[in-house]
Amino acid sequence: MAASTTSIPSHIKAWVYNEYGNIEETLKLDPNIATPQIKDDQVLIKVVAAALNPVDYKRALGLFKDTDSPFPTAPGYDVAGVVVKVGSKVKKFKVGDEVYGDINENAGNPKAIGTLAEYTSAEEKVLAHKPSNLSFIEASSLPLAIITAYQGIERAQFSSGKSILVLGGAGGVGSLVIQLAKQVFGASKVAATASTGKLELLRELGADLPIDYTKENFEELPEKFDFVYDTVGQSNRALKATKEGGQVITIAGPASPPAIWFFLHSDGAVLDKLKPYLDSGKVKPVLDPKSPLPFSKAIEAFSYLKTNRATGKVVIHPIP
Repeated sequence: MAASTTSIPSHIKAWVYNEYGNIEETLKLDPNIATPQIKDDQVLIKVVAAALNPVDYKRALGLFKDTDSPFPTAPGYDVAGVVVKVGSKVKKFKVGDEVYGDINENAGNPKAIGTLAEYTSAEEKVLAHKPSNLSFIEASSLPLAIITAYQGIERAQFSSGKSILVLGGAGGVGSLVIQLAKQVFGASKVAATASTGKLELLRELGADLPIDYTKENFEELPEKFDFVYDTVGQSNRALKATKEGGQVITIAGPASPPAIWFFLHSDGAVLDKLKPYLDSGKVKPVLDPKSPLPFSKAIEAFSYLKTNRATGKVVIHPIP
């Protein structure tokens, strides 16, 4: 039997769209969406905070049309919240636990009711216990970005003593790549690109060489790197910045071979593995100054995210 609390409503408020298109035009607040039902290996989460990601508005354009869930769609991958119901096979969590995660194990085959909703469901294996020193707002900003950062560096078989260049170092993923490369993977040198006003942030995050992309072309620098992590879609240029035998991974595909286009596989075990670094503050969430925006401002939040000017993550909180 699933353990449960008695006060779970049958219907919830959620931001949803019923057709593909620009998310700012199709997204509507619906006060009458059926509360997600959970499977044996899932938990139901009362959403406290949710972070937005570019994948949300790309999905809304129909990027995953062939594998997407049926309409209505509530967007949102990242969640931090409280478990209110657990499936019969769930061992790791109990009702009342504070959790966070990216609820979609496979980004291209996402759930119909995402995290821009009062309640959402997720498999036990994609979630982790929220680090106690992080707020729900901070925790919600991490899962998709930090797992993408970690798995991308791992995919490149990056090892201690190597150098890395991060393109888009002040963004949601890039800001975490800098920190993980330094703190977890033991990079000998971390370089990163950003605009003029964000160079100081790069230094604070641990970048040894902040590069102002408005004034310098990174691929023309005399120094070359073992690995370039491209978060902005410049894999052609990135290939010119690598050493002989160096590697480029991009998350803003498509990639120009031999660069590799990489997509995360959501995994709570990665969050568990990184918990000591989050607990100690060696790796920190980076929130955009506008964060958090209230639930009522979801459309404005997406408009802002699409400008590509956000620093770190855009988070929605509180969710009523």
